[in-house]
Amino acid sequence: METSSNIAIYGAIAANIAIAICKFIAAFFTGSSAMFSEGVHSLVDTGNGILLLVGIQQSKKPADDLHPFGFGKEVFFWSFVVAILIFALGGGFALYEGFKHLRHPTPLVSPVWNYAVIILAMAFEGSALRIALQQFNRYRGDKPFLQAFRDSKDSSLLAVVIEDSAALLGLTIAAMAVFLGQVTGLHIFDGLGSILIGLLLVSVSMFFAIECKGLLIGEGLLPERVEIIMEILRNEDCITDFSRPLSLYLGPRQVLVNLDVHFKDDLCPDEIEQAIDRIESQIKTALPIVNRIYIEAENLCIKKTKKSESIPTCS
Repeated sequence: METSSNIAIYGAIAANIAIAICKFIAAFFTGSSAMFSEGVHSLVDTGNGILLLVGIQQSKKPADDLHPFGFGKEVFFWSFVVAILIFALGGGFALYEGFKHLRHPTPLVSPVWNYAVIILAMAFEGSALRIALQQFNRYRGDKPFLQAFRDSKDSSLLAVVIEDSAALLGLTIAAMAVFLGQVTGLHIFDGLGSILIGLLLVSVSMFFAIECKGLLIGEGLLPERVEIIMEILRNEDCITDFSRPLSLYLGPRQVLVNLDVHFKDDLCPDEIEQAIDRIESQIKTALPIVNRIYIEAENLCIKKTKKSESIPTCS
């Protein structure tokens, strides 16, 4: 998934650089507040893309003594930073520009510049969004789009989809502001457009920040996926009882699962070992994102994280 995220992010960065240049040129010639806000929005999106790449690169660092489970959550942290930047720089600046132009409205000059840039920007953003959606669709499979979007933990790819979608909606708002200002002669529409763009970015950033927060503080598998693990345990004849599985996302495609099970008392250590290997194999086949499994059998003191990391039976 990291590769898919990279492709989407590179596409978004390239599009946002081109768009920002076009928007600032249009804002310079027309004096449009909404267009200038959109230019800042594109610059922020460009910086955000770079930060997401930093997060993905940092997450690939190997585990060490202080970080035994690796650095997978780096992606979640940098995605959260991106959410804050959208709020503070993108949304905050757009709101400031909007209120400033409401108090001191200025007439638009040569609005044709705005229309030309909006069309170009929509083409660039549409291309970037198409690339991001292609990568996302590879992940979601047969799931409905909204369900797959809510279930996905690849925060870097979600950030690109959210940013590009917000950018297209922001461009639509800017176009309407320019058009209404032109046909009515009322200059306040330019400021109102900038305010609406600011509110859009603030809303997007808050939604995305909440999503990242859950992953940062420790989010587990969805109930339906936990149920898959429980069904595997129920079908294991050598297990007499078990607690609800505990899980934790260590990265977008890295999940730790902890199982507390009770095996039949008459099983020998070799049979327990075979059962643990069997359970682990079934879980990983059903849920490929689960790459760390810790099984605790209290009655026999057998613990296991991986086949290569099993701890001998307690005497």
